Amino acid sequence: MKTPNLLKLHFSYNIGILALVLFIIASCSKNDDPSGATPAKINFHFTHFIKGIALEYDTMKYINAAGNHYLINEIQYFISDVKLHFEDGNTQLLDGWKEIHYVDTDIPETHIWKVFDEIQTGVVEKVSFTFGISEEKNNSLMFVNPPERDMFWPEYLGGGYHYMKLNGKWITNNGSVNPYNFHLGIGQIYAGGVITPDSITGFVQNYFKVELPNSSFLVGEGNDLNFEIRMNIENWFQNPHTYNHNDWGGDIMQQQDAMLIGCENGKQDVFDFLK
Repeated sequence: MKTPNLLKLHFSYNIGILALVLFIIASCSKNDDPSGATPAKINFHFTHFIKGIALEYDTMKYINAAGNHYLINEIQYFISDVKLHFEDGNTQLLDGWKEIHYVDTDIPETHIWKVFDEIQTGVVEKVSFTFGISEEKNNSLMFVNPPERDMFWPEYLGGGYHYMKLNGKWITNNGSVNPYNFHLGIGQIYAGGVITPDSITGFVQNYFKVELPNSSFLVGEGNDLNFEIRMNIENWFQNPHTYNHNDWGGDIMQQQDAMLIGCENGKQDVFDFLK
């Protein structure tokens, strides 16, 4: 049997060990970097403009380069594989927590991406990303919950997910108001120009890389960086190609030539980087 003094000593010893362990855990949780440096963080804010003015929804006030009067109801899209290209030749892929970000004009919380990754210090020369999702990663059923789940691309059209849904209405040549679904995703090749499921002979991966203009910046220790990625919506319909809703109609998911116009315009000057 232990004497009272020995019991007291044993208890004090255990308390001391416990206090030391808690101190070590607390110290490590403050900063995992053994150098004591505070990591930099970055946030992206996604905005949507037409001709330099914030987008107004559900109002027939816009005219594109083809002369179509149009309105926009909503825009939903994915960006992925965001990379920071540093002056020293290093590249940092932002994929610490997620590598695919969903933006929905109807869901404000998707307009900000608080990147989980700790950003290395140095001079970033440019920022790039994939618009849509690469063939390697665009796997059907990987999103099980809405809203991302509802971006599915039909299996018979190639599967995976939409890159973008830009939905609205336009005034046709005969004066009627028709809906349009300017949707980008995997394209199809049809035998003999007959657009039926059994005439599909191949698929086209339409995702594309965007290098954001004027996206250089300095990353210092402990920086909390905030940048705006702006979509200039009118440029989906111009430069280098003029897109005419009257030519392509309301749905383009099975019209690769129309989607190609959107993708080639998209990689030009749809996106801006603002500091």
